[in-house]
Amino acid sequence: MTDATAASVHASAVLVENRAVLIRGPSGAGKSHLAFDLIVAGRSGQIPPAVLVGDDRVHLEVSQGHLVVRPVRELAGLIEIRGLGIRRCEFAKEAIVGLVVDLCATDAERLPPPAALLADIRGVRIPRIPVGADYVPLALVVAALTTTGGLPTQPSDNCLKEIGNHISTNIATE
Repeated sequence: MTDATAASVHASAVLVENRAVLIRGPSGAGKSHLAFDLIVAGRSGQIPPAVLVGDDRVHLEVSQGHLVVRPVRELAGLIEIRGLGIRRCEFAKEAIVGLVVDLCATDAERLPPPAALLADIRGVRIPRIPVGADYVPLALVVAALTTTGGLPTQPSDNCLKEIGNHISTNIATE
């Protein structure tokens, strides 16, 4: 994939073990903050090892049925840390997206319906966490990455009234 063939989007991404968390949201929503929080959580052992893919803008492309994320060349290895400015850090050159986090999501609910827990990006369905503007996203992402069963994807056959946490394997172990 080259910069010319990939679409650049306003988002951040962090590689957690072997899958990336793609962080979307409006300007000022906290994408960089969550990206750095995930890196710190990986360093402290709260989640599997985590490294920046890209901050502020990333390239997305579908390859072999997966959504692949890469940093924008000019921003590779750079992350904004509010109060400190732009900092350089280790980064991954490419990762498969395994989770989408939408900050300031208008469809965030206490018990989201199964449809809200999936994103379709260029025809690839990916587990999604909609995070309301009034909620701290790190706790939700850490829970999704570390709790038994992993990420919500689709309702199970025996789920009453199609509510609850519909979980599948953990993205960090796929």
